[in-house]
Amino acid sequence: MTTAPMTTTPVPGGSAWRRFWARGRWWKALLAVVGYLGLYELAGFLLGWAFGDRVGDDIFASPTTVLFGLGAPLIVGAVILVVFVWTSGLARPVFARQTASRRWWMWIAVALVVAPIVLQLIGTDYGVYAAGVVPMSFFVGLFIGFTEEILYRGVVVTVLREAGHREWTVAVVSSAVFGLSHSVNIFTGQAPLVVGLTVLIAFGFGMMMYLTMRVTGSIIWPMILHAVTDPTTFLVSGGIDEDLRNAHNPFLDAAAPFNILLIPAALIAMILLWRRSVDGVERDDGHGPVSL
Repeated sequence: MTTAPMTTTPVPGGSAWRRFWARGRWWKALLAVVGYLGLYELAGFLLGWAFGDRVGDDIFASPTTVLFGLGAPLIVGAVILVVFVWTSGLARPVFARQTASRRWWMWIAVALVVAPIVLQLIGTDYGVYAAGVVPMSFFVGLFIGFTEEILYRGVVVTVLREAGHREWTVAVVSSAVFGLSHSVNIFTGQAPLVVGLTVLIAFGFGMMMYLTMRVTGSIIWPMILHAVTDPTTFLVSGGIDEDLRNAHNPFLDAAAPFNILLIPAALIAMILLWRRSVDGVERDDGHGPVSL
């Protein structure tokens, strides 16, 4: 049997900008990530300069601190990414239905992400937060899910596929770039060991998001799961990369191991995807049609 193409090829327009992004190259994926992160950090700096007096040491002290301390740069980032994918011609392939082959085991990735979300939603003590902090956190989470997924599972995956890389490479490289983007935490004073573990966990989470996109056929689902994952984690810990604020309870204790489980789960997924690749199930260019 055959499968349809995994992506819709970007349609070159009349501008040199659109033609540039229509020709896939691996380094263009890195260029997109570095360019976005640079603009995102610049936006955060300018917003901090303009509204820094509204944010104290505790970002989750009030709805206002959540919005200006965490949400404002993400909202700017979302606008930047929408303009980018629209003008570059990448919007169509990024949001096109994924028609890559799917296997039942890929649903395990979805379960590994959903389980801690449910446990943390139940186990979090919402009473420790001021009124409005919780809904504002989930509102900001929408922009986290949108921006990070459209960049890493959208732009990076699309550009790598159009460059002719096989799907195993697309999965691993896009997840690795996502993980390495968290290495900037080293500049905030975090211990190297903590940063290294964060990068590995982020790599695992990125692989789970890739598999979620592939098995559901749409980038929308990883956006939704990512949008809920971050705020539930923040509210459990009381901040970004902070120690637990909530008292331990069976639900939070049960959710804790899932972060570490993402690492071996990603390694197993890499092996399974590699086996399908070397067995000739997927063509080296990552596109259909392919014979099964």
